[in-house]
Amino acid sequence: MTFDLSPGWISLKTVIAATVITFFLGLSAAYWMYRYHGRLKNFADTLFTLPLVLPPTVVGFFLLLFFGRNGPIGKLLLMFGTTLIFSWPATVLAATVVAFPLMYRTTKAAFEQLDDNIINAARTLGVNESRIFWQVMIPMAWPGIAAATVLSFARALGEFGATLMVAGSIPHQTETIPLAIYFAAEDGNMRLALVWVLLIVVISALVLFLINNWSDHLQKNTSDVRRK
Repeated sequence: MTFDLSPGWISLKTVIAATVITFFLGLSAAYWMYRYHGRLKNFADTLFTLPLVLPPTVVGFFLLLFFGRNGPIGKLLLMFGTTLIFSWPATVLAATVVAFPLMYRTTKAAFEQLDDNIINAARTLGVNESRIFWQVMIPMAWPGIAAATVLSFARALGEFGATLMVAGSIPHQTETIPLAIYFAAEDGNMRLALVWVLLIVVISALVLFLINNWSDHLQKNTSDVRRK
């Protein structure tokens, strides 16, 4: 009997896609909230953070309402002859939505800890906002951004409830490692479940180790430049 590796590959490509999308969405949302001081600030912050505190099945239910065949976005997709629910992109959607709040909150906290005097000095010198963001804020906030990326990756890798709701557990299509663990344990195949558990632990630990090393190296180089 051959060992089916498809849940591993599906999880890997899902979590990579979700982390990349979450990185840019979370970074953009955090920067916008850092600069925005309007009356809707608390409402927007609550909306961005809500998937973090809601049960994953509730998040999945809302995604079904919007992206299902009878939902507004689902109907729009059907007009183009396509659907999202119960397909691989649905696993990416679920992982992105549940991982986004961690990227957003952690990055926003990193931006709020920056020294405003440095940013204001750059503006005084005539540096445009785009350069300030990429060349001043991002390097200074990088340890927090790296931590946010790791947390988002780990959350996307472990996503279960929302994925089951919107993507199902279709072998070779949407069955991720957490789903494979659940159904293997439910069938009484504890050895198979343990294999997937160990694999997901190894992947998470390896990514955490690499990101931490990269962040420490970058922070050391930044400190050396400041001393010079």
